[in-house]
Amino acid sequence: MQTQNELSLVDQATAFLRQRLGAAANGLRLGLVLGSGLKDFAKQVQNATVVPFAEVPGWPKPHVEGHGGDLVVGTVGGAKVACLSGRVHLYEGWRPAEVVRAVRTLRRLAVPSFLLTNAAGGIADDMMAGDLMVLRDHLNLTGQSPLVGSHEPAFGPRFPDQTRVYSPRLSQLLQATGARLRPGVYAGLLGPSYETPAEIRMLRTLGADAVGMSTVHEAMALNAMGAEVAGLSLITNLAAGISPVPLAHDEVVAAGKQAAAQLTTLVTDFCRRLA
Repeated sequence: MQTQNELSLVDQATAFLRQRLGAAANGLRLGLVLGSGLKDFAKQVQNATVVPFAEVPGWPKPHVEGHGGDLVVGTVGGAKVACLSGRVHLYEGWRPAEVVRAVRTLRRLAVPSFLLTNAAGGIADDMMAGDLMVLRDHLNLTGQSPLVGSHEPAFGPRFPDQTRVYSPRLSQLLQATGARLRPGVYAGLLGPSYETPAEIRMLRTLGADAVGMSTVHEAMALNAMGAEVAGLSLITNLAAGISPVPLAHDEVVAAGKQAAAQLTTLVTDFCRRLA
């Protein structure tokens, strides 16, 4: 449940990071969340200050292979960024408020824009492993929301509009990098099991182009707080019933490593345009 105490926890983390980062906390332009297998991008951050999640009061620590556990603050493409190398998920047993606590903290540090990345299974007919999809919308099918509970005005309005959760301006900046990006709808499910073929057929009927187990709650929380949000999915595999082989998390991590160079070029260019 959302409680008044959640704001206290976020503000304790915010105060700690202001003190820990010093001048590095000023003028941050982008919050970057790295999904499964994509944690190595954090190595590209220049003049980096690294703060382990475990040091930040109240921040849960990821326990999933392929996810890091550090906040990396520095510069990419001339823009000051706060990079979350990894995230936590509902399927690990965390509450929605805990899942979004780190991004809410960055928003309270006055970070105006966010790029949420994830690894996803491809559903659309034209999807292939290795493709990149820029999110134009999402389906929250987890049955949970970080906005449920007593209303905290600091986290946004009671009934936030979600007509444009994903910023057209940021999506255009991603497209302008020249990378081969397909716009699409991301379906967020609870996990941790992969979907059945019948569930994938259902998701296709609902209009989903890709499916994963993250991102939607972060996007909802940040949108409510007035941040600009962009989403980027790395298609690591074809979803159940489409893929001819059983799905495995090792496949997701390996695909993330293979896409590291492509992602580095894309995000660096995006940051340069944002700066």
